[in-house]
Amino acid sequence: MTTKIQSALISVYYKDGLETIVKQLHTLGVKLYSTGGTQKFIEQLHIPVTPVETLTTYPSILGGRVKTLHPAVFGGILGRRDNETDVQEMTQFNIPEIDLVIVDLYPFEETLAGTNEEKTIIEKIDIGGVSLIRAAAKNYNDVVIVASTKQYMAIENVITEKAGATSLEDRKQFAAWAFEVCAYYDIAISNYFNRDQPIQILNQSPKQSLRYGENPHQNATFYGDLHKTFTQLHGKEISYNNLVDIDAAIQLIREFDEISFAIIKHTNVCGASSRPALHQAWKDALSGDPESAFGGVLVCNGVIDKATAESISQIFFEVLIAQGFSADALHLLKGKKNRILLQCHADLMAPASMIKTVLNGVLVQDTDTVNYADWKEVGAKETSDSEKSDLNFANILCKHLKSNAIALVKNKQLIGKGCGQTSRIDSLRHAIEKAKQFDFSLQGAVMASDAFFPFNDCVKMGHAEGITAFIQPGGSVRDNDSIEYCKENNLAMVLTGVRHFRH
Repeated sequence: MTTKIQSALISVYYKDGLETIVKQLHTLGVKLYSTGGTQKFIEQLHIPVTPVETLTTYPSILGGRVKTLHPAVFGGILGRRDNETDVQEMTQFNIPEIDLVIVDLYPFEETLAGTNEEKTIIEKIDIGGVSLIRAAAKNYNDVVIVASTKQYMAIENVITEKAGATSLEDRKQFAAWAFEVCAYYDIAISNYFNRDQPIQILNQSPKQSLRYGENPHQNATFYGDLHKTFTQLHGKEISYNNLVDIDAAIQLIREFDEISFAIIKHTNVCGASSRPALHQAWKDALSGDPESAFGGVLVCNGVIDKATAESISQIFFEVLIAQGFSADALHLLKGKKNRILLQCHADLMAPASMIKTVLNGVLVQDTDTVNYADWKEVGAKETSDSEKSDLNFANILCKHLKSNAIALVKNKQLIGKGCGQTSRIDSLRHAIEKAKQFDFSLQGAVMASDAFFPFNDCVKMGHAEGITAFIQPGGSVRDNDSIEYCKENNLAMVLTGVRHFRH
């Protein structure tokens, strides 16, 4: 069913882009109703507009909190044109039909981002706007609702190409967009009042279509605002796989206070070190596994200088993330057009929760931000200062490896790692093999495990290679097997009480 727009109610917070629509509606002879600032805006265009107060017989009251909440307004929106009783009642109470509603909402999220003053924030919770949007969207059979500037182009097309006539399909699409606007707005408000248990939503705005998903035959979209996380200084469009690895890289690097560099491949850390100088941190991170570093995502918590940039440029990498870049370093790194260079925001916070789709629903869990519940020395000897430092470093790295995970560390450098194996002993075998592949001595190294040792086989194998200290959460019914082996062989062991499975 096609209907022609003959009257419109316009009341918006932002006037950008509105002038063209108002002029087009006026050209079509559409009767305009409006309120407050929008009414003044239309009058300044020398276009006739009827104040809503002439319908309600009430001025805007309570500091602007009540303007359009009146049967004369909502009756004109909700009245069903094909319902004889509705039509009779609208005639009886002199309620004019309203065919188009253009309304946006108070900028609640923008206000929240700019102030902590509760009074100001509360005043930006829209009441009338949401009510008008929902009313018009509910009655899509007769009414067109434009609830966001994002739909301005679509309504302009209707006005110009169809001379203000809309099909039922048009109106239903505008209604769908409107309910999405309301849902997102209400969730933002709900999350303000429920900060400890915010509602997680997928369809956030803005959204970005990606070239493809994990594989070229899969479509993919990113929902969120990447600009709040980093600034892209150079390079090709960021892909789905890039984003997954970038997230893993940023989650890891935020764990370190010392100057650190890490290399990520398929979300696993394959090289990492902490050093007094960034250039040395890079070189030692790379030397841990230069083979796996090829095509990886590089991340550091410092500013890239020219010397470091020159070293980095000797290998092929997908993404480099840093707190900043010197001018000459940035110029050098831009020498390859596809390199993605990202400047990460220093105040970036870890997300409060993580989401994963499973079966016909989603799993939501708290982000793993706890490294230790305890530091319980249970071995034959107390860990030395250097062992403590290395164990802490290894425990963090292990937390960011896929389970089953083992990290071997020496002098705050990752020298071997095993991850994603179906048995813990296989992860250790892989870690030892990696260390030997690149000529690292395991004498005096330490070992971290993301979960408890179910048997003492990992401790025995590590000891045979020269490892002197172990860190693990504990919790196995056979913890004592590993602890006793350490005591019998003068080895150190720390129990943290916190498991770090990662699937």
